[in-house]
Amino acid sequence: MTIPKKEGTVFLNIPLFRDIPKLELYQLINELPIENYKDGDFIFREGDPGNSMYVVMTGELQIVLAAGSTDEMFLRTCGPGEYVGEMSLIMPKGKRTASVRASKDSRLWVMDRDKFNECLQRWPLLAYSMVSIMSERLDSSNESAFHDLVAKNQALQKAYDELKEAQDQLIEKERLERELQVAADIQLSILPDVLPDTEEFSFGARILPARQVGGDFYDVFELKDHRIGILIGDVADKGVPSALFMARAHALIMAEADIGVTPAEVMNLVNTHITRLQKSTQFVTVLYGILDLKTREFSYARAGHEPPLIMHADGSVERMPHSPGMAIGLWEPVTLDEKMIKLTSGDTLILYTDGMTDCRDPKGEAFGLERIKRTLSELPKQNAQHICNTLLETLQGYQDGSKQDDDVTLVAVKAK
Repeated sequence: MTIPKKEGTVFLNIPLFRDIPKLELYQLINELPIENYKDGDFIFREGDPGNSMYVVMTGELQIVLAAGSTDEMFLRTCGPGEYVGEMSLIMPKGKRTASVRASKDSRLWVMDRDKFNECLQRWPLLAYSMVSIMSERLDSSNESAFHDLVAKNQALQKAYDELKEAQDQLIEKERLERELQVAADIQLSILPDVLPDTEEFSFGARILPARQVGGDFYDVFELKDHRIGILIGDVADKGVPSALFMARAHALIMAEADIGVTPAEVMNLVNTHITRLQKSTQFVTVLYGILDLKTREFSYARAGHEPPLIMHADGSVERMPHSPGMAIGLWEPVTLDEKMIKLTSGDTLILYTDGMTDCRDPKGEAFGLERIKRTLSELPKQNAQHICNTLLETLQGYQDGSKQDDDVTLVAVKAK
């Protein structure tokens, strides 16, 4: 039987058979069966019992570990003249140490164990050639394994460093969260736990910070001579800096309010303190007023804050007339809007921060003043706290999960 020249040349170029005389090698080739495999076919699988080696005539083979699994690892490819599966012939009852599959349509010569042993007896130099080739492969494998190990160690070190950095960041984040919670608790402690409840008036309030701590504040507190102090404020910006500024502003207002002066005088004194002490660009809008329980008159001074709303017993809502004013903490002297209103039976005074009107729905449309008025018009018979609760619930429903950009604070005073 004659071997085609091209295929014979392929076999002649195989290092394993280089010491076999050419005519005898052609004879060997004629004695080997040929098997055909399609692209993707497995020649053998890892762990299978092995009884033959394969020499690539045409095509290409892939050697892989853990074939077909998520851990599959590609080792190398074999083209014409290369061979696979020889380890199973060397080791008695040897098992395949890797899987081999065709990556192209391939034709392979097959040499089983009996034929291999026969070749060793006829050409003992085959053993030396195989040992030499296996040594080269072992060196190459060791070098590849070394480089792979170095790369994996470097990747492992990088992953460890990233994990350590992430852990440090997590620890720092948890520390900051604990500190923020402490700050939030302190801020809440500044706000009144219980609102007054008199024979003439009921009071209500709600606050919803945009962050864990915010810059809004309110207070309702008793003064001498049957009077009630009512306060609401909104510090520019949000977060911890505004919360600290809020605490300072609230403390100064409360300290001056105890002296017994008018709301405008309190505002002027506080502005003087803040502008003298202030070393940043923060400022605060404030509305502070005094409610006389006997006369039912509410006198207030407004420093750049939202004008209050009045809801009458018939459900009509009006915004208090107002003149220009400026926030506290900008400069001296401060320009204030001073007003007085008398609350008749069934009237409700509503104070709010601009977070209420500026809150937006998922489409970006602001809640606005008119929606506040419409909501209030349905609540003339409710007490002050219920009015605040309903307003805030309506706002959150309108917001519908969209981001809250500003603190929201409400204070209501209901004339019984």
